[in-house]
Amino acid sequence: MTRGLFSRAIVRPPAVSFSQGITTSMLGTPRYAAALLQHERYCEALEQCGLEVIPLDADARFPDSTFVEDTAVLTDKVAVLARPGAPSRQGEVAAVRDTLADCYEECVTMREPATLDGGDVCQAANQFFIGLSKRTNEAGTRELSAVLEKHDYDVTIVDIRKIAGLLHLKSGLSWVGDGQLVTSAALARHDAFHGYETIVVEAKEEYAANCVRVNDAVLVADGFPVLADTLSRAGHSVITLAMSEFRKMDGGLSCLSLRF
Repeated sequence: MTRGLFSRAIVRPPAVSFSQGITTSMLGTPRYAAALLQHERYCEALEQCGLEVIPLDADARFPDSTFVEDTAVLTDKVAVLARPGAPSRQGEVAAVRDTLADCYEECVTMREPATLDGGDVCQAANQFFIGLSKRTNEAGTRELSAVLEKHDYDVTIVDIRKIAGLLHLKSGLSWVGDGQLVTSAALARHDAFHGYETIVVEAKEEYAANCVRVNDAVLVADGFPVLADTLSRAGHSVITLAMSEFRKMDGGLSCLSLRF
């Protein structure tokens, strides 16, 4: 597979316990039926982009498990099973492990004391940016870096622990191909991103910085017209998707799938 041309995506619908998950948003309680519908539309968009969608069963034991991206880091050479930074989420990895074992010849499992959420990992072609955050510790960045560098990827660590409002690196950073990064204002001038063309999201649309390039399209959260228009004018085909219920639980577009 040429990186950037995805063929499959692992997804997991929200469980009935979804509203009991971890959140800092203070946006209210998610509506379960609406979350299911938004997730269904998300899966349809992935299929529209040419991906085979691989659904995992919902699991009420893990309210945050619909945010499946945090359980692994996938490349075209190796799959790395993560160790989420929130202890209540570490049991989510088991279901993903079984699925990835059928898809990858090499699967590496991260070990204690390392913690790492997949949402802290942004790939831009052969370059990986790894966020050092409240969920991803230094041991996690070192362990993942070693695996990626063994497979000839370039790695840069980005410390976001003092940047307010960023749960994960990809809360404020997305690669949309063609040498372009979408960033929040707080990340726009970071030394790590020199050499890239940056599309800076204005403050009132900062949530939309978590967008997803899927083959020939970019998925963008609905309700953020400035970014959608900017991406369209830059030549990208944009698909907007309602994300209101997932935003209430600190989730974004990239969180809802593992694309490979």
